[in-house]
Amino acid sequence: LSTKDMVVLSGAHTIGQARCTSFRARIYNESNINAAYATSLKTNCPSTGSDNNLSPLDRVTPTTFDINYYSNLRSQKGLLHSDQQLYNGGSTVSMVTTYSNNKKTFFSDFPTSMINMGNINPLTGTSGEIRKNCRKPN
Repeated sequence: LSTKDMVVLSGAHTIGQARCTSFRARIYNESNINAAYATSLKTNCPSTGSDNNLSPLDRVTPTTFDINYYSNLRSQKGLLHSDQQLYNGGSTVSMVTTYSNNKKTFFSDFPTSMINMGNINPLTGTSGEIRKNCRKPN
């Protein structure tokens, strides 16, 4: 997948939720996060425990497929570290800006990137493995 595909597909994080254990390090240790946003997340995700507590990936419109995800990133309100990295001074900043300002462009590019992802030929059999846990080899 291209960098553009990755930025576009990350926009799917405009819906859904994440477990506290997935974003705890971000809200307690990172500096590129809106302070008020981090504080509000800490009420549901203490520094220890409550690993399974959920927070929406997009607090503005958590059940609507839209472009607010990208606006959140521009305001340093990306829930996941990997999301906020898209708007942290690197080569993807301009793409995030474009999608945050242009719903039509995002809605046009998203299906194309989904097709690109669907065309990936995963390694199977002795050439690869389907992991039971994506974080570690079987």
